[in-house]
Amino acid sequence: MHPSDDASPVPPPESPAPPEPYVPGLSAAPAGPIGPVSTAPRSRRNGPVLGAVALVAVMAGAALFMSGFWLGNRDRTQPGTPASDDQLFEPFWNTYQTIVNRYAGGEVDKAKVIQGAIKGMIEALGDPYSSYLSPEDFQATLQGISGQFEGIGAEIGTVDGAGKTSDCATLGPDCRLVIIAPIEGSPALKAGLRPGDVVTAVDGSVVDGLTIDGARDRIRGKKGTQVRLTIQREAQAAFDVTITRDVIQQREVIASDLADGQVGYIRLTGFSTAGAKAVHTDLAADVAAGRKKIILDLRGNPGGFVEAARDVASEFIADGPLFWQEGADGTKTPTNATGSGAATDPSIEVIVLIDRGSASASEIVAAALQDRDRATLVGETTFGKGTVQEWTALEGAGGFRLTIAKWLTPDQRWVHREGIKPDVAVDWPADVATGEDPVLDRALELLGVQAALDRAA
Repeated sequence: MHPSDDASPVPPPESPAPPEPYVPGLSAAPAGPIGPVSTAPRSRRNGPVLGAVALVAVMAGAALFMSGFWLGNRDRTQPGTPASDDQLFEPFWNTYQTIVNRYAGGEVDKAKVIQGAIKGMIEALGDPYSSYLSPEDFQATLQGISGQFEGIGAEIGTVDGAGKTSDCATLGPDCRLVIIAPIEGSPALKAGLRPGDVVTAVDGSVVDGLTIDGARDRIRGKKGTQVRLTIQREAQAAFDVTITRDVIQQREVIASDLADGQVGYIRLTGFSTAGAKAVHTDLAADVAAGRKKIILDLRGNPGGFVEAARDVASEFIADGPLFWQEGADGTKTPTNATGSGAATDPSIEVIVLIDRGSASASEIVAAALQDRDRATLVGETTFGKGTVQEWTALEGAGGFRLTIAKWLTPDQRWVHREGIKPDVAVDWPADVATGEDPVLDRALELLGVQAALDRAA
């Protein structure tokens, strides 16, 4: 299951993108797709941080769009038109019967006609977070949520003409397709895509007039195939980037210790069940080692399963509400802590690193720890996505995702299109030196430990 959130401006970057990512405890920046998540205890070492912690997000073979969803059961409703809707449905059934009985252009594929009707119903909502997926795309997308997919490896979103986060559905001058963040080790990252890059054309064809899903379908593709994106970056002239698609395997948890073992550092790049379990294992190891200072790095994390967000937040909060869901009828329901966290002791200091690439489940966790006074948020305002989608399978016809609720913080704030502001704001300077991470350094300063770590070249 998975909720999604939505808010906070995503302006084009005002400075060059951070250098190739490097994380504590690894000897070099990853050169290719990262392997699967391991829940085994990691080896520890005191390690420097070279560059920014990667901004992470996904453009899968079936593309995830600011992930964060509930996985719904397939509804078994009584077939047929409700009597109260007979008049509304009359044009629909007339059209369907006319197509089936009178279309002379060839044999009618009834399944495709029905799938097209379902797609049209959902697209009529004008909601970029709700969409119909074919059987192949539905299965591929669910696989993508679990961490493996084929594509370029970049999260996409939409901004308006001023670069602010937008819920627009059809691309044009005031609805622009933007790269939220490339995945670490992905073809998109290797090709040089940056957060804030606007995609204006795919393989020479402009994207204006397309829906978000339509543009996504042009970008995605099988491993080994190429796609050419036309990119508009800040005030520069538009340029083309050719990317060879690949299988993207996302490693969700990277952990180490910093400042001579005083600080436990956990970087989370997604929210799967396995990732949440790995966070628990790593935190338990920190606590067992006597560490009383923890940094949770959610920069560039686009979200994932809502249960994973609940479990990660529960690692630091012992009880009470972590977030609320407000349904279509206005009913608000709390999701409470599980009571099984490894670092709920209030004497353990926690800092959460966030940026504009932190979205959905990341914002659920960040907001929970902020509202409950359990952590200090350091970095930039998050993306801001405050709606919840549910995935529903349709037997023999794929499935769809539909916005079914808002999610609210413990204090019942709605961050949609606003984002979560950090307690301590730290911008990424235009002239930051290669191998530096001013956001992480500031977090270490706030924890009262040495920020100037030795930096490996």
